[in-house]
Amino acid sequence: MDVRRAETRYPGGDPAAGIDSRHAFSFGPHYDPDNLRFGALIACNEERLAPGAGFDEHPHSHTEIVTWVVEGELTHRDSTGRETAVRAGDVQRLSAASGVRHVERNDGPVPLVFVQMWLAPREPGGSPSYEIVRGIADSTPYALPAAGALLHVRRLTAGERTAVPDGAYVYVHVVRGTVLLAGTELRPGDAARVTGAEGLAAEGVTDAEVLVWEMTTADRL
Repeated sequence: MDVRRAETRYPGGDPAAGIDSRHAFSFGPHYDPDNLRFGALIACNEERLAPGAGFDEHPHSHTEIVTWVVEGELTHRDSTGRETAVRAGDVQRLSAASGVRHVERNDGPVPLVFVQMWLAPREPGGSPSYEIVRGIADSTPYALPAAGALLHVRRLTAGERTAVPDGAYVYVHVVRGTVLLAGTELRPGDAARVTGAEGLAAEGVTDAEVLVWEMTTADRL
């Protein structure tokens, strides 16, 4: 189990424009050849946008992009004509496939906080697609078959335990609160990368929200 603390994330964004980003993997000018991916996961970005701030239209290709809103409301627009408001508890997935452009903004009156995760698809190409699941439940994992991955959302009360799925690659990201994983305390922004996960459990030290990626092997892009 490889634990990465919140304070070791690479800083990014544009603070002067109201954009504060923290990257868990090699990203942009912060190139680290030893931290390019874990399983299918190639990015886990914590984003904070001030009211009125956002990312202007930009392209993506050959990437599965999954977004989890923590606070506020995210406005998403893309080149296929979709416009969606993504709120806390929703799972948004954009399959960039052969290419898509999108805009992400905070059009609301309060700060926006979200976690955006990028996964490499097993096969490149195809047509872009989009999905949003409103208010996903703890007991309903979100399947991302294009990347051989499942997203589990765990909302724990203090003292509550939950099984961590077994898997070739399991990535645990703490959104809020404090949890114990295999005896190690994880706080907001901390993550654990577990290879060959088996028989693990997480326990809420406080009320907590955790995102868990269960992934198969990473031998194909």
